[in-house]
Amino acid sequence: MTATDLFQPGTTVVRRDVHAGRTWTAKPQRVVDDTGRALTLAHWPGIESLAPTSWIASLTTGDDTARTQGLADLAAGTWTLGPHRWQHTELLSHFLAGEWFSVHCFQGATTKEPLHWYVNFEHPHQRNGFGIDTMDLALDLVVTPDLTAHHWKDQDEYAQLRRLGVVDDCTAGQIDPARGRAIGMPDDRAGPFAAGRPRWEPDPAWPLPTLPPAADEAAPSVVPYRP
Repeated sequence: MTATDLFQPGTTVVRRDVHAGRTWTAKPQRVVDDTGRALTLAHWPGIESLAPTSWIASLTTGDDTARTQGLADLAAGTWTLGPHRWQHTELLSHFLAGEWFSVHCFQGATTKEPLHWYVNFEHPHQRNGFGIDTMDLALDLVVTPDLTAHHWKDQDEYAQLRRLGVVDDCTAGQIDPARGRAIGMPDDRAGPFAAGRPRWEPDPAWPLPTLPPAADEAAPSVVPYRP
């Protein structure tokens, strides 16, 4: 990758989840840094994205059955997208080339107080003309701001995706060692955790990033890694 292939700081890129040639989510974010090996993006309240209507309903009502149905819709290819506005938190997201997870640092939007680190397991991202494509695999690792403790989240949803065939045996074979790498990073103060919790806020010169018209159009599926 050459310098001209990198996303420039301050520009908008779109992070999409793509399954079976369709967009599952599309989120515009601002580029903070891009080394080729690590892409760091910013997201904050007011930004509008696209998400499955089942997930939006679950988030709005607290109804877990809508979220469970959403995973079934994912497997069947029957989901619909709706607009969602981000609220309450600011985050820096780190996408590591070739890795089966991304790392996110959350803070309160008004208090700037640290909330947690969030490791999101997903397919290694692929770059396109306006951002990156990946696919969320539901499993998450939540790490305390001081990196001293962690717990797993949504293991039941990951198991459901396994039963539904969205996560096949080859993908699961990549996630198992990725779990160990994810736990090791905060313990070793490695990767995005090396400098501890970042202190940052959105540049006031940045307008809210917006989605391009083609963000929800058909896209090549994120092909599972085959050793």
